[in-house]
Amino acid sequence: MDRDGVLNVERGDYTWRPSDFEVEVGVPEALSLLKQNGYLLIVITNQAGIAKGLYTKADVLACHGKLQQTCDNAIDAIYMAPGHPSVSESLSRKPNSLMLERAMAKYRLDPSQCWFIGDQLRDVQAAQKCNIPAVLVGPYPVGTHTYQQKNLLAAAQWLLVQQK
Repeated sequence: MDRDGVLNVERGDYTWRPSDFEVEVGVPEALSLLKQNGYLLIVITNQAGIAKGLYTKADVLACHGKLQQTCDNAIDAIYMAPGHPSVSESLSRKPNSLMLERAMAKYRLDPSQCWFIGDQLRDVQAAQKCNIPAVLVGPYPVGTHTYQQKNLLAAAQWLLVQQK
């Protein structure tokens, strides 16, 4: 799943200070529900502010620590792409799929058994490159993507219905 706009509130600006990092409503419940049903929880996030010199990897890791603490350490792995095209090209940065490919290889995941949840079309595009179905969350018009839900909790509940 993506981070900003899915797990934490999208502020419209870079979120790198733990004091600004606000976990979205329903996220702890959603992650717990998915874990209880056997899902491996992996975060795939672009963090271009690192390459731009706006913040450091340590700043991002502090936010991830807050996320894990708030969510009872439910997340199994977090992959981040610190690059930005204005500084350096990277195949890791979504909509490219290298972070997803690395996670799939490390955890020996079958893409047909995975889902990617994101709040941007670049998230959907990265998932599609790996043949992973994606759920688009957020305030998009109906029909923007095949699978859409309001937020992570709604997506988690919907996914559990789909697996039956």
